[in-house]
Amino acid sequence: MSSFKYLYIVRHGKSIQNYGDISDIDRPLKERGINDGYKIAERLLYQNKIPEKIISSPAVRALHSATIFARTFNFPYNEIIINEGLYLAETSIVLDIIKQTENSINSLMIFGHNPTFTDLANYFLKNKIDNLPTTGIIGLKLELNSWSEIDQAKTTKSFFDYPKNIH
Repeated sequence: MSSFKYLYIVRHGKSIQNYGDISDIDRPLKERGINDGYKIAERLLYQNKIPEKIISSPAVRALHSATIFARTFNFPYNEIIINEGLYLAETSIVLDIIKQTENSINSLMIFGHNPTFTDLANYFLKNKIDNLPTTGIIGLKLELNSWSEIDQAKTTKSFFDYPKNIH
């Protein structure tokens, strides 16, 4: 018998491109990135699409995005998992990170970067996307018994939302 799991793939918010001598991993969000984070998180909250687990890249812009969503969902900050592997990773590495999720978790939200997150979304989507924009989210309902089988999951339903998408 099949069961379902929900995977939410979120690209970090709009960040400052050139920030002096600050390294890429330490680049902060722009004001727009912060505002967009609240906008998308509030839409998800309204739709009751709240994850049981959040995993984020250690990059400041991704982690800040994750904390904005957590604040909106009333999700405990100390339960956000920071995983180095989500920073500048290949799709296969991200799939391996997801595979480590406990099966008691039915909904997982991950925060990271392009081009990997667009590639990851397209791995599961029938109708491919060209780009997952900043603060864009792909939500997937997957026919899946165990996260360890994520690379063989069948997508039964999906949604694509981003800040400039008018509802």
